Amino acid sequence: MTTVIIGGGQAGVQVADSLRAGGYGEEITMVTDEAPWPYQRPPLSKELMNTAGAIKPLPLRPEMFFCDNDINLVRGTAATGIDRRRQTVRLADGQQLPYSQLVMATGARVRPLGIAGADLPGVFGLRTLEDAKRLESAIRPGAKVVIVGAGFIGLECASGLRALGCDIIILESGSRAMKRTSSPVMSEWFAEAHRSTGIDLKFEERIARIDTTPGGQQLVALSTLGNRYEADVVVCGNGVMANDTLGAKAGLDVDDGILVDSSLRTSDPKIVAVGDCARFPSVHAGTRARLESVQNATAQGRHAASTILGGTDAYRAVPWFWSVQGKNKLQIAGIVGANDRRITVGQPDEGKFSVMNFQRNILTSVESVNQPAVHMAARRALEHAILVTYDQAVEPGFSLVTATKAQQASAA
Repeated sequence: MTTVIIGGGQAGVQVADSLRAGGYGEEITMVTDEAPWPYQRPPLSKELMNTAGAIKPLPLRPEMFFCDNDINLVRGTAATGIDRRRQTVRLADGQQLPYSQLVMATGARVRPLGIAGADLPGVFGLRTLEDAKRLESAIRPGAKVVIVGAGFIGLECASGLRALGCDIIILESGSRAMKRTSSPVMSEWFAEAHRSTGIDLKFEERIARIDTTPGGQQLVALSTLGNRYEADVVVCGNGVMANDTLGAKAGLDVDDGILVDSSLRTSDPKIVAVGDCARFPSVHAGTRARLESVQNATAQGRHAASTILGGTDAYRAVPWFWSVQGKNKLQIAGIVGANDRRITVGQPDEGKFSVMNFQRNILTSVESVNQPAVHMAARRALEHAILVTYDQAVEPGFSLVTATKAQQASAA
């Protein structure tokens, strides 16, 4: 038996690690189209942009890990085709890798702007180490930066570049920041926090075209409202797309991601898909979901390895996310729903508070700002099905940390 893993990110490396930890003694080959050793992506936007000139990738595992665990790591070569009948993967350098089990951990890529001028010099995405280094080389204190999108990546990048002395304008087509992941309360609080540092946030304004000034010294971002914003740099923070093209060409079922069942198997039982590229039936979202987070990549990597080793459990891990924006750390446990009932607990004016979200009186997610203890309590409550109701939470003096500990103690 041979397992081939396409993708050298968090999910792919976790599958290999968990297979070996689970006693898998057959051949493992991992293929990544990036030349560097597998590295952590979150610091590229969350931390490294705060320290110009010091971008150094943090490894997902030490280099010796791959040798010590007899994992054949093929770097700098893309997988270009899958022959499911012959069970082989074709690489760009002409190699043909046979497999008995294939893992699609192909991740995601920056969503194209799809507008004129998107390919001009000075327009950057931020997904890979190479992206981060290119952006870093273009940044100087006082640079004018237009960021497209007020999601996690856009806001993290904005706060980092603002700290470096850049002038920042964010164009967000939606009505609020982080609309896909956060409650309106949290969106408004973070928007004001960024504005207080001098970042100019503009909602319901979409970028329409990118030109250059006469002579080409600067970029000009033109918006759908007819406004012109001169910029030295334009950063695409408008989200990512699943890398599902390879799977689609191989005939796997895809729909904004490779479709998998509760065990993470694709429409071909010899192939599993994990991480950013996989759309799975989520018990927490109540529908199929594709989650872009380290937690999801890691947990699905472990689960896929278990499936390969013969496990039959359904994937049910509680999703959690985090974002570092300037001095503020946002942590989310669970999936925030559009129609949730909400309670704000803590001191928003002091930058330490949480928003608890409920469906049918039951806690389903918690967003915490600079309150790691509350975040951990929320994860415990959701993971262990500890009952926390809206009626309990509105009682004066309610503490999620205390309530969670008390219920766990009584159950022990």
